[in-house]
Amino acid sequence: MSQAQTLFGRFVGSFGAESLKKKSRRTMAAYDASLLWTVLILLALGLVMVYSASIATAEAGSFTGYHPWYFLVRHAIFTGIALMCAVVAFQLPMATWQKLAPILFLLCLLLLVLVLIPGLGKAVNGSRRWLPLYFTNVQPSELMKLAVVFYAASYAVRKAEFLPAHQPLSKTLLRGFLPLFTAVVLVGALLLLEPDFGALVVVVAIGFGVLFIGGLDGRIIVGLLGLLPFALGGILVAAPYRLERLATFLKPWEDPLGKGYQLTHSLMAFGRGEFFGVGLGDSVEKLLYLPEAHTDFLLAVIAEELGFVGVLVVIVLFMWLLFRAWMIGRQAARLQQPFSALTAHGIGLWFGVQTFINMGVNMGVLPTKGLTLPLLSFGGSDIVACCVAMAVLLRIDYENRRLLNGHNV
Repeated sequence: MSQAQTLFGRFVGSFGAESLKKKSRRTMAAYDASLLWTVLILLALGLVMVYSASIATAEAGSFTGYHPWYFLVRHAIFTGIALMCAVVAFQLPMATWQKLAPILFLLCLLLLVLVLIPGLGKAVNGSRRWLPLYFTNVQPSELMKLAVVFYAASYAVRKAEFLPAHQPLSKTLLRGFLPLFTAVVLVGALLLLEPDFGALVVVVAIGFGVLFIGGLDGRIIVGLLGLLPFALGGILVAAPYRLERLATFLKPWEDPLGKGYQLTHSLMAFGRGEFFGVGLGDSVEKLLYLPEAHTDFLLAVIAEELGFVGVLVVIVLFMWLLFRAWMIGRQAARLQQPFSALTAHGIGLWFGVQTFINMGVNMGVLPTKGLTLPLLSFGGSDIVACCVAMAVLLRIDYENRRLLNGHNV
C-alpha cells in the first residue's frame, strides 16, 4: 500500500479513485462555480460594508484628506491587486506549489524577522506588525498563514512514513513531529514579539491540524492538548495585559467607558440591528464610537445595518466555503493527491479558525484577538493572502476534475 493510501485511507470510504473516474465519464465543469461565486459575493459585500463602516473615520482623519471614500478606494485597489494575484496563482500547478513551499516559508520567516527591526518595521497601537512600502504596508503575519499551509502540507507528505501510529512513538516524535514543531514554535515566538497573538493561534491550528490530518499519531495531539493550558498560562503571565483583556471580556460592562469600551459598543451594534437591521449606511456605532469598525469589528456594523439576517447570510457563505474546502480536499485524497488534499484542508482550517475567532470576538464570546474577517475586512496583505488561497483551492478542484475526466494536470 502506498504512503498516500496509508495517509488518506480514512477519507477514501468504500470506493477509490478508479471508481470515481468511472462515475465521471461525462464532461465536468472546469471549476467549482459555487465556490467562485461565494468568494466573489464575500468580496463584493466586503467592499460595500468597508465603505459604509469607514465613512466617519475617513471624514475625521487628516491622513485621509477628510475624503469619505478614502478607505473604499484603497480597499478596491487592494481587492483588484488580490484578484490579479489570484489569477496568477491559479495558473500554477500544485506540483509547483509543493516545490515552492519551503522557499515561501523561509521568505515569510525572513519578513517576520525584518518587521521586528527598529526602523524597518512600523508600529501601530503598540504592535510592530507592518513593513512600510511607498504606497502601502505589508503585514508578514498574513502571508505567513498561507506559507504555513503549503509548508505543513509539503512536510506531511515528505515525512509520511514517520507519522502513523504503528511507528515507534520515539521515532514519530523525533523524525515526524519535532521538525515541524520547531518551525511552528519559531514562527510563534516571532509573532509574540510583535505581538500578534491572534495570528499565532491561527498558525498553530494550521500547522498541527494539517499534520494530524496527514496521519500524525493521535497520542501526540492528545499530549499537545494536555500542555495547552500551561502554554496559555505562560503567555498570559508573560504579558499581563492579556490577562486584563481576558478579565474585561468576561465582565465588559463593569468598565464600559474604559477597558470594556470596544466590546460593549460591538454588543450594542448587535442589539440595535435586531432581525433586519437599521438599514445600510444607518449605523450609529460606526460614527467614531466603535473602534476598528472597518477592520476587526466589521461584523458588528453588518449586524447593526443588516441585522440577524445579514449576519446569517455571512455565516452561511463561510460555511459553504469551508464545506467545499473539505470536500475538495477529500476528493484529492481519493485521487491519491496527498499534497493537494492537505493544502485544501489547511486552507479550510485557516479560514474556519480565523472566521470563528473574529465572529466570536464581535459577539463577545471570545477575548479580543485583532483578527480580521477573511475576504470582508479592510486590509491589503490579508485580502491578497485570502484571494491567493481561494485561487489555490480552485486550482486543486480544477486538477481533481481533470483527473476524473482522464486528463493530465
